[in-house]
Amino acid sequence: MTRTKVGVLISGRGSNLQALLDAAADPAYPAEIALVMSNRPGAGGLSRARAAGIDARTIDHTAFENRESFEAALDEGLRAAGCEIICLAGFMRVLSAEFVSGWPNRILNIHPSLLPAFKGLDVQRRVIEAGCTLAGCTVHIVTPELDDGPILAQAAVPILPDDTEETLSARILEQEHRIYPAALAWLASERVRMVGRRAFVDGTSAIGALLAPEPDYSHS
Repeated sequence: MTRTKVGVLISGRGSNLQALLDAAADPAYPAEIALVMSNRPGAGGLSRARAAGIDARTIDHTAFENRESFEAALDEGLRAAGCEIICLAGFMRVLSAEFVSGWPNRILNIHPSLLPAFKGLDVQRRVIEAGCTLAGCTVHIVTPELDDGPILAQAAVPILPDDTEETLSARILEQEHRIYPAALAWLASERVRMVGRRAFVDGTSAIGALLAPEPDYSHS
């Protein structure tokens, strides 16, 4: 089986990266992590990648004169590694419309809210302050608009009466580690079809496909 090569962009400890690395260790998984790049030297995720035998590099955004030259270096590295899909895993830089347009429907992001609600930062604090009873996470196709684009997968968690930002974040992160590998597998195996702003997997709503208890790679 020929596996789709994936580049993962990170800025921090790389817990979602680890979930992708663990999934890709399965020979039946349709994606191969070919490259990990961080805009921050010393990001913990770089060590995770190297421990898995993956090419891991730092492209420090502060070393470039402008965003265009920084993104050009990212693009060059990804294409040289043969990457066909990009996964953003805690990558704390907003990509320009020009960069995104060069990878149409081939960039995935995971966000710790049930989009389109609560875009941006400090999500768990905001959902608790808003009195919400549900929180969650979303994997979506990246578009030039922040935290926008067709939704591939979502998972919800209850907000408990005594939840803090930290406890809620921890429960959401568990779901992130479940749905991100599943969504990447769907995209890498070309099972995703976009119709306007909606995404479908094998002709079924991608969100509905998550009702299965575990990710299924058998169609890959």
